[in-house]
Amino acid sequence: MVSRVIPVDPFDLVVFGATGDLARRKILPGLYRRFVAGQIPETSRIIGSARTEMDNQGFRAFVAEAIAEFIDAKKRDAESVARFLDHLRYVSVDAKGDSGWPELAALIRPDVVQAYYFSVAPSLFGDLAERLHRHGIASPEARIVVEKPFGRDLETAKALNATLAAHFAESQIYRIDHYLGKETVQNLMAVRFANILFEPLWNARHVDHVQITVSETVGVGGRGAYYDKSGAMRDMVQNHLMQLLCLIAMEAPYRFDPDAVRDEKLKVIHALQPVAPEDIVRGQYRAGGPGGNGSSYVEDVDHRDSRTESYIALKVDIANWRWKGTPFYLRTGKKLRARASEIAVVFKEVPHSIFGDEEGWRENVLAIRLQPNEGMTLSVMIKEPGPGGMRLTEVPLDMSFAEALGEDGADIPDAYERLIMDVIRGNQTLFMRGDEVEAAWAWTDPIIAAWEARGDRPKAYDPGSSGPEDALMLLHRDGRRWREIRE
Repeated sequence: MVSRVIPVDPFDLVVFGATGDLARRKILPGLYRRFVAGQIPETSRIIGSARTEMDNQGFRAFVAEAIAEFIDAKKRDAESVARFLDHLRYVSVDAKGDSGWPELAALIRPDVVQAYYFSVAPSLFGDLAERLHRHGIASPEARIVVEKPFGRDLETAKALNATLAAHFAESQIYRIDHYLGKETVQNLMAVRFANILFEPLWNARHVDHVQITVSETVGVGGRGAYYDKSGAMRDMVQNHLMQLLCLIAMEAPYRFDPDAVRDEKLKVIHALQPVAPEDIVRGQYRAGGPGGNGSSYVEDVDHRDSRTESYIALKVDIANWRWKGTPFYLRTGKKLRARASEIAVVFKEVPHSIFGDEEGWRENVLAIRLQPNEGMTLSVMIKEPGPGGMRLTEVPLDMSFAEALGEDGADIPDAYERLIMDVIRGNQTLFMRGDEVEAAWAWTDPIIAAWEARGDRPKAYDPGSSGPEDALMLLHRDGRRWREIRE
C-alpha cells in the first residue's frame, strides 16, 4: 500500500513563539518532514517570530539543530536540510508593542495562503490578533492556529473566544488538539462510518462499556507551576479525552464536513450527564519509583498542601438513545506504569453460551491504540487448536499500522504535521469550534467546583502503578475491571 502525498497550495506560515519548546520539538521538525515528503511547494515560506533578537542565519542554525535532534538520521540528509532552511525567515516582534511588525508585514505575500501559528501563552493571543489587524498583515482569508489551554473555565474560555472573534471569523480560527491529528483517531471514524460491520453493534444494546485511557510515565517536570493550577481534569479530560469520547459516541454526520462533524460532537457534549462524587477518583503520585529516588507530586510543584490531581478516573453517562445505560470510564494520570493511550470498546457477552460457563468466556473488545504502536486490535473467541473437545481461547485480530502498511505505516506523519497541512488547506474538521470548547467547560466546571467545595483531597498512589486503589473499585463495584496499562 502506497500512501499518497497531496501537495498543499503555496503559503506563508508565521510561527509566533518560534524559539519555544513546542516549535523546536514539533512544529519546525514536522514542517521539515512535510517538505521532504514533497507536500510543501518550493515557493512556500516559513517565518519564525519571537522576542528573541536573531537574524535569518541564526534562526536557520537554530532549526538545523532542532532537525538534528528530533529527526532520525536515516530520514534527513544535508541537501534536503539545506533546501528546507532556504525557505526560512525570521523577524523579531514584540507581541505587546509595535516593534518588528512593519518588518513582518513586508514579508507577507498577498497572493499565497497566509497562516499564523500562535505557539505562545494564551495571554498573548489577543495581543497578536489585534496587531495582525492593526498593521494590515492578516488578509480576510488568513488562518490563525491557537494552542490549548483554551481558557481554564467557562468564563475565561468565553473571554478568549470573544477576543479572537473581535479580529477573526470563526472560519479562520483553528483550535488545535494534537490528539485529533493522530492516524488512529481518524481511522476510528473510517472504521465506524465506512464499514457496515461495526455500526449496527455500536450502541447500548451491544456495547457493555467503553474505557478511554491516557497514561504517562513522567511527572509534571518543569510544568509544575502551570500544572498545579490546572490538574489532570483541566489539562487532559476537558480537551483530549473529551474529544476521544465524542468521536466514539457521536452519530454519523450527514457528510465528512467540518461543521457537520463538529455539530455531532457538540450533541454528545450536551448529552453528558453530571458526574456524581462517588464516580470520581482523584490521585497524586507519591515519592519513589525506579531506584526509589523520584520526587512526589507536591515536591515537583513545590506546594506541600496541594489538592490538585495528577490522576483522575471518572464514570461518565451519556443521556441519549444510542448510549443510555452504557458507561464510559475515563482515566488519565502521570507517573503510571506505562506510556499508553487506548480506547477500548467492550462488547457484551453472547446471550447464551452453548459451550458452558466453565470455558471462561470473555468479551469481544475493539482496542484502538493511539500510542505507542498505533493500530487496532479486535479480540475474538476461537476453538483452541488440537484434539480433546471444544476448548475456547481468545485471539487478537491485530492491525498494527507499522505491520499492515509496511514502510508507509512505519512513517505515519506526526499529528502536528497533519494538522498544520490541514490549516493550509483550510480544512477545520479536526479542529475544535468555539461553541464546542465552551460546552466542554460548561460540563467540566460544576465537577471541579463540587470537589473544591467539599475540600476533597486526592488519593496517594505509587509511581509505576496503575493509579489509586479507589480507581479499581470504580469498576469493580459494577462487576468490571480496568484493562491493563501497558505499552
